[in-house]
Amino acid sequence: MSAPAARKALAARIEARTPAHRDRAVDGLRALALLAVPAGHWMLGGFTPDDGGALRNASPLASFGFFAPVSWVLQMLGIFFLVGGYASVLSYRRHRGPAGTWLRGRIARLGRPVLGVTAVWALLLPVLYAAGVPGTTLRTGSTLVIQPLWFVGVYVGMTALTPYCVRASRRTGAWAAAPLIASVAVVDFLRYGPYAEAVPSWLSLLNLLPGWLFAYQLGVCWGEKRIGRRGGAVLLAGGAVLFAALLVVFHYPASMVGVPGEVRTNSHPPSLLVPALAAAQSGAAILLRDRIGRLLRRPALWAPVVVINLSAMTILCWHQTAMLAAAVPASFLGTVPGLTGAPDSLGWILARAAWLPVFAGLLILIGRYARAFEAPWENATAVRRAAAGVLAAGFAVFALGLA
Repeated sequence: MSAPAARKALAARIEARTPAHRDRAVDGLRALALLAVPAGHWMLGGFTPDDGGALRNASPLASFGFFAPVSWVLQMLGIFFLVGGYASVLSYRRHRGPAGTWLRGRIARLGRPVLGVTAVWALLLPVLYAAGVPGTTLRTGSTLVIQPLWFVGVYVGMTALTPYCVRASRRTGAWAAAPLIASVAVVDFLRYGPYAEAVPSWLSLLNLLPGWLFAYQLGVCWGEKRIGRRGGAVLLAGGAVLFAALLVVFHYPASMVGVPGEVRTNSHPPSLLVPALAAAQSGAAILLRDRIGRLLRRPALWAPVVVINLSAMTILCWHQTAMLAAAVPASFLGTVPGLTGAPDSLGWILARAAWLPVFAGLLILIGRYARAFEAPWENATAVRRAAAGVLAAGFAVFALGLA
């Protein structure tokens, strides 16, 4: 069977197995947000070699301010949390039994892949060091691997709050999200306003939960049918206006991701720009839902959406490893344009774009084996589970610079 015929047959099988009630638009939005994560990290992150040839983190955003709007498109965590809230409320509604049982199941699905990638990297580090990879490169790589995993911790916290989000939605509708964005605004005023010098730096951490929970709460309201097209239009317009005002009037940093050397960042922890963008993205998603759903009735388009959703945690946990699988060996060759060279020229942007298919291919290859971490560890003994936990903890300590 030829490759096109095989793809068509696979798409037909996936179509036949898809339940009629499946919300294809929500799955499509999740797949889009998932793909934006590796695309953003691969295009907005880079390396620069030091005098000894070791790799250090760098970003084209430090050299090209005009590149910042790209981060507005690739920063789609607002969409991810929106559909996460939507899916969680449906799952929570279907569950029969204690909420704790439901929560433990959700946490296990998120935790297994994280434990897997960190344990594997804990085993890889001494092997790579023995093979001659510089310690600086290993620390840079470890930072990149652990960087996206903060999302899992935040998402677990939101999942635990799902019952309360549901109650808030049923009582006040979409207004349940208003106190969250108001809380972020208050903290931003304190840390960036006239009293900024007297405000302790840790205060910014208060934005961590409400800044991301805002979109999740909107998703819960959406799943509870408390937000419709009119609400979507309000979110799109209001979020866009607030986003523009924060940039133009209040001079927030333009980039949605951290830029090396910059004091202020919009994402770690989130500033008011994050829920503003999330509101606009959520409004657009709600308004486009029916159109996306009709589009994904085509088997050829629906099949990749299903595959991406089934590999969600593998993509999130291993995409940085895929980039490192190309960059670390290349670092022994010297400066490789778009890979190990400094991201300070337009040529680097073009060269990095050419490397994206290579990163994607490596991720697919790694994913063939790493997807096993997403399945229940039914055959894993208590000793193996404990060993994986110890390895993961050790890697986290190293990656976070605590050792």
